[in-house]
Amino acid sequence: MNRVIILGAGAAPGVPSINSGWGKCDPKNPKNYRTRTSTFIQYNGTSILIDTNPDINRQLIHHQICQFDALLYTHPHADHIHGIDDMRGVNRVTHQNLNFYCGAKTAQYIKHNFSYLLSKPGTVHDVVHMPSLVPNIIKANHPFKIKNLDIMPIKILKHCPESMGYIFAGGDIVYIPDFKEIAQSAYERITKRPRLLVLPLTTPWRQITHAGLDDVLQVILRINPERAVINHMASECDYDWVNKMTPDNVEPAYDGMEINLD
Repeated sequence: MNRVIILGAGAAPGVPSINSGWGKCDPKNPKNYRTRTSTFIQYNGTSILIDTNPDINRQLIHHQICQFDALLYTHPHADHIHGIDDMRGVNRVTHQNLNFYCGAKTAQYIKHNFSYLLSKPGTVHDVVHMPSLVPNIIKANHPFKIKNLDIMPIKILKHCPESMGYIFAGGDIVYIPDFKEIAQSAYERITKRPRLLVLPLTTPWRQITHAGLDDVLQVILRINPERAVINHMASECDYDWVNKMTPDNVEPAYDGMEINLD
């Protein structure tokens, strides 16, 4: 099975949020209910989780996902990392280390804030009592492989000191996290038309560290995927409104959205 599951489609506050409630989102539309963003990919016999948001426990339980081959991180922000403690449940299922891959600064953040989680290659903790995660440092534009899946990290600019997107399977899937700009070197690594592009829209307008809808649509136009899915939406982004404002091959994500790529 080749598929992508949008486990959560919301930005850091979720929808509804503590401060804004439903905001511009119609509460009668269940697709406007959004937990924080993580994504599950199964492709070429390999399963990957991207980011561990604070809602990851119930997301994985809901989708009956209890193990996967590796964990990828995009950047060191709380809404993308702070569910990491729940990975101890994956350790308890597999009784093995769980490898995660990220840039050096993201690994440093995890080591500083969650040092008790970390193990070393070949050393598996007593997973009943202690998590057992192994960091693997990667660099933008330096490809690596997890089982049968080729992965190319790409550089994302002006969101935080270090942020990475990922190209999977030679370009079949392109995953872009929170961004203000995308490096030219990233575009150069996308050498064929993707079957699927996943990218974020926090609010319709551009912010200091986030692209707006016009920017997102320009990126989609430049990459020219067969299908694009917009996730990481805050309460300013009503599902039907975003759907109306985007071309036919572009659609807003929702919690639990499954994209079949067979």
